[in-house]
Amino acid sequence: MKKKIAVLPGDGIGTEVMEQALKVLNKIQEQYNIEFEYNHALVGGAAWADYQCHLPKSTLKTCQEADAILFGSVGGPVAEQHIEKWKGVEVNSLLGLRKAFNLYANLRPAKLYPSLAFASSLRKDISDKGFDLLVVRELTGGIYFGQPKGREGSGDEEYAFDTMKYSRMEVKRIAEVAFEAARKRNKKVHSIDKANVLTTMVFWREVVEEVAKNYPDVKYIPMYVDNAAMQLTSNPQQFDVMLCGNMFGDILSDEAGALTGSLGMLPSASLAEGSFGMYEPGGGSAPDIAGQNIANPIAQILSAAMMLKYSFNLTEAAEKIEKAVEKTLSDGFRTSDICQKNSKPISTIEMGAKIIENL
Repeated sequence: MKKKIAVLPGDGIGTEVMEQALKVLNKIQEQYNIEFEYNHALVGGAAWADYQCHLPKSTLKTCQEADAILFGSVGGPVAEQHIEKWKGVEVNSLLGLRKAFNLYANLRPAKLYPSLAFASSLRKDISDKGFDLLVVRELTGGIYFGQPKGREGSGDEEYAFDTMKYSRMEVKRIAEVAFEAARKRNKKVHSIDKANVLTTMVFWREVVEEVAKNYPDVKYIPMYVDNAAMQLTSNPQQFDVMLCGNMFGDILSDEAGALTGSLGMLPSASLAEGSFGMYEPGGGSAPDIAGQNIANPIAQILSAAMMLKYSFNLTEAAEKIEKAVEKTLSDGFRTSDICQKNSKPISTIEMGAKIIENL
């Protein structure tokens, strides 16, 4: 079996952590009957010198010819030089890819490993229990994309407006993603809304309840978003899959991620209909530490594992990577972002090597 992967390292630490992820994938090639074809392309600030844009047509073509996209990160000094001229296109390289491939479902796992409980911002009696949850975020609709939006009037009468809008199809398909994911986990879905205030969210809840009837084996629990934000910090262990619209998912996935202790631990997947997806770490390009061989590659490695699971249906190989990461952490190996005081951190390359040893 041969799979084509569009490899987009991007900016900052992207190239460093991507190198370790590819080494892990190379080890998986040796262990399983699969061949990966890597096709590298430039994106973000890294693409500017050659193309004067952040998402070149050649990069888009490479992605169109691939079975999945493995994305690094974008942003930093090179990208920021062109924000005003290009209206934030360093971010729009991501939005452009989401739009081009209709990547409507964002999956953001947040797991607090027992060995990293000390790094969490949670109270010790909560963090010691650990947690393992998945935020399923609708990615192409809602208030971020709804029309009309704009500004009108002048002086004290000037006002701005955005439109929150969801179709039945959009809610139904993201709900199905969440319930299917829950079936492979602990069979519980919390659907997050604000149905006590917003008409769109009343509709959201009605459609999700209809979908839930098709999954009698999965427990369905509606929850208001303000309560969900509070519950994440007081009892995160109650959550398995959190189903969210675009804006609420954006906020809650970052909150859940912060509770794990480091953005360097957070993978994500953005999925289209079928098996195509884009996989990227949750953290940024971290230009302040780029080139120092100290970045945490775990999020990029776990993003590659998600690619194996969701685009290539190699669940066993994906779980093997996840277990290798957990074993490496339980053995006490840490990069600087998750290292306790008076402990010696290991480098980006060393962390990748230790994970490969545990494969």
